[in-house]
Amino acid sequence: MSTFTHTVWSQWPDLVVPDNFKRLSESNYPLDSSDLSKITIYIPPYMTGVEYLEPIKAMTNLEIVQVPNAGFESALPYIREGITLCNARGVHNASTAELAVGMAIAMKRGFPDFIRAQDKALWSHERMGSLNDSNIGIIGAGSIGQTLAIFLATYEVNIKSFSRSGMNGSFAMDKLDEYLPTFDILFLIIPLNPESKHLIDARRLALLKDGAILINVARGKVVDTDALVAELKTGRISAALDVTDPEPLPADHPLWHAPNVMITPHVGGDSEAFEKRGKRFMEEQLQRIAAGLEPRNIIEVEKL
Repeated sequence: MSTFTHTVWSQWPDLVVPDNFKRLSESNYPLDSSDLSKITIYIPPYMTGVEYLEPIKAMTNLEIVQVPNAGFESALPYIREGITLCNARGVHNASTAELAVGMAIAMKRGFPDFIRAQDKALWSHERMGSLNDSNIGIIGAGSIGQTLAIFLATYEVNIKSFSRSGMNGSFAMDKLDEYLPTFDILFLIIPLNPESKHLIDARRLALLKDGAILINVARGKVVDTDALVAELKTGRISAALDVTDPEPLPADHPLWHAPNVMITPHVGGDSEAFEKRGKRFMEEQLQRIAAGLEPRNIIEVEKL
């Protein structure tokens, strides 16, 4: 009889697990040819799709799914009764906020135009905008949204945050439309759920002031893509997008060629910082479970 209280599968063959836990990974326990009923804690690899969620169906003794992302919506269809779902809230705060600030600076200071000029060996001097003195809106006041606000506060900017609950000093969402026309930059870092899908639609895009910049580091479906393409084509606003709908963005999608848009391929949390921070979080989470404590970041699936 096994003396292990949990069998953990993760992407890390060197993950440090408690003494009474068994460690598995792709290197010694490939998911496509192993007995998945032995796995009780499953940590899907980061930045992978349904191919690493489908095996959950065969994990008949699974107790915990610990996704390495802050977002968890793709795992929801695989969570059955008796399985606890946890996300990795906090792991990606710094990287995602860093990218968001970088996007704002790039768009304000004209980096995309200067890079295109450099490709043509053109010295194209032009006075651009500045992040400083901007009125900024942040939709989402969770851990990444709070980190983003802290990062932005080092500049001379005015910040207003919004959330469904009005938590952490943010405004409730019913105030959003009132303030939308005042923002020079609007950041999106809100979870995707039925309420936030297409939160930024044609009506709200029209409320943005001329010259406003929309920055989405949340989920692509928070924005109505067709409405965004139409608004971008007017030249009235700009956008920087780390996420799109659909994703990956097909080569023939009109968003690629819309004016005033910069697109990065969903790299917000996927920086060099992930390996150390992600592994550390997982190891601390397993230690909590071994000590009989409730794991961090439990998602209350029944309330979604």
